[in-house]
Amino acid sequence: MHLHQFQSKPNNENHPYPLIEITAEFEKALNLLENSSSHLFITGKAGTGKSTLLELFRNNTSKQVVILAPTGVAALNVKGQTIHSFFRFRPDITLDKVEKLQSDLIDIYQQVDTIIIDEISMVRADLLDCVDRFLRLNCKKKEKPFGGKQMVFIGDLYQLPPVIKRGEKDIFKNKYKTGYFFSAQAINDLPLTLIELDKIFRQKDEKFIEILNAIRNGTVNDGHLNTLNTRFNPDYEPSSDDFCISLTTRNSTANKINQEQLEKISGTLYCFDSLIEGNFESQNFPTEEIIGLKEGAQVMLLNNDPFGRWVNGSVGKVVQCNQAKENESSSVIVELTDGDLVKVEPYTWEIFEYQYDEGDSLIKTQTLGSFTQLPLRLAWAITIHKSQGKTFDRIVLDLERGAFSPGQVYVALSRCTSLTGIVLKQPIQKKHIFADWKVADFLTRFQYQLSDEKMPLEEKLRFLQEAIEAKKKLEIIYLKTNDEKSKRIIEPFYLGELDYQGKKFFGLEAYCFKRKELRHFRVDRILEMKEVE
Repeated sequence: MHLHQFQSKPNNENHPYPLIEITAEFEKALNLLENSSSHLFITGKAGTGKSTLLELFRNNTSKQVVILAPTGVAALNVKGQTIHSFFRFRPDITLDKVEKLQSDLIDIYQQVDTIIIDEISMVRADLLDCVDRFLRLNCKKKEKPFGGKQMVFIGDLYQLPPVIKRGEKDIFKNKYKTGYFFSAQAINDLPLTLIELDKIFRQKDEKFIEILNAIRNGTVNDGHLNTLNTRFNPDYEPSSDDFCISLTTRNSTANKINQEQLEKISGTLYCFDSLIEGNFESQNFPTEEIIGLKEGAQVMLLNNDPFGRWVNGSVGKVVQCNQAKENESSSVIVELTDGDLVKVEPYTWEIFEYQYDEGDSLIKTQTLGSFTQLPLRLAWAITIHKSQGKTFDRIVLDLERGAFSPGQVYVALSRCTSLTGIVLKQPIQKKHIFADWKVADFLTRFQYQLSDEKMPLEEKLRFLQEAIEAKKKLEIIYLKTNDEKSKRIIEPFYLGELDYQGKKFFGLEAYCFKRKELRHFRVDRILEMKEVE
């Protein structure tokens, strides 16, 4: 696989990231995915292209790869399989229930090179331990973590967390420090390489990006909130031409808004039936089994058009409904936000199962079931959960009774391409924003460890001492304990024991050109540094 294959995307303005840039971290990720057996954790803020990276790799790899996700809908989005389905787990799987399969069923697990798990933030630690035990039981390298398979985890831990039911919490706490995948016992034995995609393609406004980053890791201050709350407008009612979408915390609220708005439109109600074949369970339906539409209804498109006219998450307005005739399938004409009129016809989603083809010695996908329907849903409102992974130009955020899980406000606000595209029904307060400190703790410790591997402490000290003696300026990337990265230009003056609020620590005293003052830095928290003119 050569990187020249990945230098561009279709150049159309509807794509969320037209002409996506292959950054150094993108290049590193693609190389490690294809040319190594390293275990990877690929993360990044919202809009950094994690899904695009996965698509690029899958479409071009020569490896035997399976792509898995924690839920049916997430698996549909990546054209993969659920974790439970692939490993033949029942919903109530526990370690003691993981079994060695009969010999005629294990070929696929022995032949796969790389197992990719997307949306890793929602994968529970106990489920990952079950995966580890299964692969050890059914693969040849039983003594190695995950049976010696290359494991790749993709996702943003600051977004939606794993679900642990109320009745499970006490039992869970006895065995695991957290519910997240990194608390799995199998991870302790796995040398993970961290790749953080840091270039944000969705938003361009640096101030808005700064606010989103602060919300993401729980470091938001009053200045951030004051700027954000300039978008507070409790009386705002979007017009039919605004293409504004309300994000809610509850399904019932989104359904109520959509039904009320649909009923306000006079005219014929057109009903479009779906076609369901094979094994396609209702909880995995990507849209309604029967869609009710009127001309003038606001909708969100749910697939990527092969001709690049729209993407999953594009918003538009129905201008014409055409029900199926004898020789013609049903369709609707939708006006997109840019004024383009597009014909939307039924689309087929497929539930896949990975199978090993002995004749070709290849892992292939077998379709188990399909769901055919117009690829859209009513979209005056959707839940924050269903908005994950999508990009909108205009949103109304209605927190109702507040956020109830870490990352919810971040997911909602980061869907929007700009601060001016946001309307807040309630002011955002600090109590609405809570990042899980356990995530920040894991990521900061991970970053410090990787930094020490790249440049051991002795080498850092020698580099800093030489810079002091030569009076050189340095550019450093500094990581605080809350997983907040900061790039600084400094001129170092002293390296040794320093004091902070009565506590002694080994650090660096330097003039910080960003703060325009002398500052103290802990050497172990300097992730990267280089000389600058």
